[in-house]
This record gives sequence, C-alpha cells and structure tokens, in this order.
Amino acid sequence: MISIGAKVEHPSFGEGVVFGEHEKTWRIYFKNEGEQEIAKAFDGLKILEVSEADIRSVTLEDVVDAVSNVFEQYYEDTTYVELGGRWEGGKMVLMPGNAETQSKEVPVETFFHKIVMVRERLRVLEQNINNHEKLDDEDRLHLQQYISRAYGSLTTFNVLFASKNDHFKGAGK
Repeated sequence: MISIGAKVEHPSFGEGVVFGEHEKTWRIYFKNEGEQEIAKAFDGLKILEVSEADIRSVTLEDVVDAVSNVFEQYYEDTTYVELGGRWEGGKMVLMPGNAETQSKEVPVETFFHKIVMVRERLRVLEQNINNHEKLDDEDRLHLQQYISRAYGSLTTFNVLFASKNDHFKGAGK
C-alpha cells in the first residue's frame, strides 16, 4: 500500500519518495524530475519500499532539521553577508508615475536579502553548468557568459554591501 514515506518507481519519472498527498493525488519527489503530483488512481506506480506503519506526522521541527541537514551537506558557502550600516532600518520607496496609484515601501533588509539570494542562486547555477556532464567546454563557456552578464547587471546593488568582497562582479572585472 502506498503511504507517505514509501519509495516508489514511476515508468517515466523513475524512483521517488512519497512526501504528501491530496484527496486524489500523491505528492512525490523524484530524483530526476523533482516534485510531481500523481493521481492515486494511476496504477503504474511500483512500490519499491513500504514506509513504516508507525510513521508519525511531519512537524515543523522535522522540516527545519531536514533543511539544515541539506544545507550542511550540499551548501558550501554559508558565510553571512552584511548589509552596509547606513542602510540598516531603511526602506525603499517605489513611486509610480501615475499619481492615482499607491506607492510601495519595502524594508531595505528585505530587498537586500532577495539580492543576496539571487547571487547565491546564480552561484549554484554556475556550479551546475560547470559540473554538467552533457555540456562540452564551448557550451559551458557560452552559458557562463550569460551568468557573468547577469552579475554585471546586478553591480548597481553593490552599494548595499558592507564589504567589497561581497560585491557583484561582471564579465569586465
């Protein structure tokens, strides 16, 4: 019987683990395809390993522990990136050109965090490109140029960083 925690095999998606369910679907994480929803009525799932009968429900603490474990195992750069002191407590105000439209205020810390996350995701993308087995050197170089240009486009935000070591650097630097 399929239940949360069961290891299954899908004819197209390969091996996966059931991590959730809805009324008519299973939520399954597949190694090669990521998260997928599969109809409970689908009879093509092969059960590879049944989950333990006494499996307890997942708590927030379980999720935090799992995420922490993933970061410890796979995330190499865990350095703290500091916001420049003059921006702490500040806010960004986006003023629309239309006076009838309301402006938007965003704490600088929130915006800074999003910029840092974009940088980290670009770094992960860069690592994946450099380590991808199906790309040749020419393809890697071609894709790397796009990443360098993206870094260059983000150099405007270097003013937010406390340390120059954390700055974005484009292709020209």
